[in-house]
Amino acid sequence: MLTPRQQLILSAIIEDYVRMAEPIGSRALAKHEEIQYSPATIRNEMADLEEMGYLTQPHASAGRFPSQKGYRFYVDNLLRLGQMDRETGEFLKSVFTKRIDEVEQVAREVANVLSMLTKQTVIVLGPKTDTEKLRKIELIPLGGGRAIAILVTNSGHVETVHVRFSSEMEADDVETLVRVLNDKVVGVPISELRRTLYAELAGELRRTVERFEDAIAVLNEVCQVPEREEAVYIGGASNMLAQPEFHDVGKAQPILSLLEQNESISNWFPKAEDGIEVRIGAENAVVELKDCTVIATTYRLGGVPVGHIGVLGPTRMDYNRVMQILSFTSQALTEFLTRFASSG
Repeated sequence: MLTPRQQLILSAIIEDYVRMAEPIGSRALAKHEEIQYSPATIRNEMADLEEMGYLTQPHASAGRFPSQKGYRFYVDNLLRLGQMDRETGEFLKSVFTKRIDEVEQVAREVANVLSMLTKQTVIVLGPKTDTEKLRKIELIPLGGGRAIAILVTNSGHVETVHVRFSSEMEADDVETLVRVLNDKVVGVPISELRRTLYAELAGELRRTVERFEDAIAVLNEVCQVPEREEAVYIGGASNMLAQPEFHDVGKAQPILSLLEQNESISNWFPKAEDGIEVRIGAENAVVELKDCTVIATTYRLGGVPVGHIGVLGPTRMDYNRVMQILSFTSQALTEFLTRFASSG
């Protein structure tokens, strides 16, 4: 375990390096008001921290900067999340007070706004289809025995399914089918749609619809909701190129290529059920992120995790500010989804 003095020096080095992106020397640290030690004492402690693997020195005459081990110790033991500044908080609140008709809109907005505030790349996943519940179904006739079934979930996602009606099915039967569907589907998870509709509607449709077989055929088509990949929204992908660590485009290119593969992001993205997860460097699941940090959290609907928000950047990241912003956004997005789900 590091001594209190070593912890103080390591914390100061990390915070200075995050801000300056240059190796930190003992003379610079000695000017800190809270570090009451001589440059010689600080150099000795820095040498010990380097020997223990918490610091790295590019060459003998240079200052030092944190290793991945140093960042991990800092996040786990030294970081104390302060209060987010009021201006940032008010700006984030404004995102969730806009007139928004679909959750996809707010997810895109969150990705873009957070990328601007953090100056990093932001990824928003979800909401997951299998956790969404149906809010209503509409059938829009197109003529010629065709219609579109519109399924709206509690997260605001809209699915459309093309269905066909028998030419002998009366308009009254169609209206009855829609009414019965809406009586039964409110609150039913998408993943349980077929089982629930067949179990609960067959008997009622047999009693209320003259052409029962035709109604069941329509019901079967309504249940053909295609499986949807977990939605991925990315904001500020180009922010990676603005970081000193990735001014070499060749070093940034593998990361940018990884972000273009939307279908694979869900596989390496941290998905803790609660709180904030921080993966630093080699802790990430893919080699392209060996020099990066991913900080992620979850958001919920009805107490159930339905999606994730994360910030991707170099290991030299302002962990304090990023974690403040993610914590605030997680709570705000959860509250927004709760209001949205109950509004319709």
